Amino acid sequence: MQTSETSLADMMIGMGKRARAASMRLSHLTAKDRSRGLLAMADALETSQDDILKSNALDMQQAKQKQLSDAMLDRLLLTPERMRSMSGAVRMIAGLPDPVGETIANWTVPSGLDISRVRTPLGVIGIIYESRPNVTADASALCLRSGNAAILRAGSESLNSALAIATALRSGLEGAGLPADALQLVGTREREAVGHMLSGLEGNLDVVVPRGGKGLVERVQKDARIPVIGHLEGLCHIYIDADADPQKAIDIAFNAKMRRTGVCGAMETLLINEAVAARLLPAIASPLRDAGCELRGDAQAKALLPDMTTATEEDWRAEYLAPILSVKVVKNLDGALAHIARYGTGHTEAIITENNSTAERFLREVDASIVLHNASTQFADGGEFGMGAEIGIATGRIHARGPVGAEQLTTFKYVVRGKGQTRP
Repeated sequence: MQTSETSLADMMIGMGKRARAASMRLSHLTAKDRSRGLLAMADALETSQDDILKSNALDMQQAKQKQLSDAMLDRLLLTPERMRSMSGAVRMIAGLPDPVGETIANWTVPSGLDISRVRTPLGVIGIIYESRPNVTADASALCLRSGNAAILRAGSESLNSALAIATALRSGLEGAGLPADALQLVGTREREAVGHMLSGLEGNLDVVVPRGGKGLVERVQKDARIPVIGHLEGLCHIYIDADADPQKAIDIAFNAKMRRTGVCGAMETLLINEAVAARLLPAIASPLRDAGCELRGDAQAKALLPDMTTATEEDWRAEYLAPILSVKVVKNLDGALAHIARYGTGHTEAIITENNSTAERFLREVDASIVLHNASTQFADGGEFGMGAEIGIATGRIHARGPVGAEQLTTFKYVVRGKGQTRP
């Protein structure tokens, strides 16, 4: 049954008003109250696992009928193991320090005023995401930990799963005595719902976070009338330096590409120093090919592996999210830095080297939200950063950058304490 535009607008504005009221209640709760709510949410996920998996099976069936890509299917799939990870992430978030009320800085000025910068919730956060149903739990938990209410809009392909997860989470909140409307999920597939969220819901939505493909994020950044925390693409590079440890290079390159090819932290381009390319590139390529990865290289790479597909300009700009890897031989670190500066998306970049001086220059000069030395780009994840989970990887420069966890979902206010001062 289709919802009319008028009734959809009324529904969305109603959600915004309820979320605003819930956010006010959350801001008055203690850290222990929020932790109690999070633990109840984790319990509810576990007791509702069968219902959630049944809903996910329906989504998977419909996705296969639509012939979605393997990467999309992998993102959509829930298993008992992934359910345990989901509830475990919520429990981990429950154990994290509560950022609300934290004093970031404190100082006294010549007038005698005592000034503190104190963390406060953002208010009501809209999260628009596509195929990952676990985002429903991750985003909800991070918003609650940071004292925010959340309005979630899942992708049409994951709606059944997201609704089942949200139902469980809301029951957990209610059972713990917290406002269930702190978490609301838009229960329609109508695309117009996104437009209503981007309008700000009559001032009831404070910030929006898109988590999905390039098309979604571009639309949100173009049309939103409220602040946006997001990133466009995860075009991640690994540079194999002349001083790289060969086994580390082989192991890290394989993990960065093939652990999960559909995640935004997957390596999409391998850059390798010409001094070691002849020796190392065949050894790196062999396990990748054995695992079904297609390699696309520049002229120098193809000279070493003639059966490699020729890389085009489009390949250097491609976020494949698939078992495809572009390969380029570069002269030195400067060549790698120049390539990353031209084609990188500010997400995650890594260097493999035993030369600490080279590594430090790479870490200092690469303009990205995450830079790594001798580690897989697949560590670009809030859970791996000790945040419990993340809403996404922010690649902008304002407010948040890198994994967006509970702390990044706060702003601050200045608290000024005086003793009767008046300004001359």
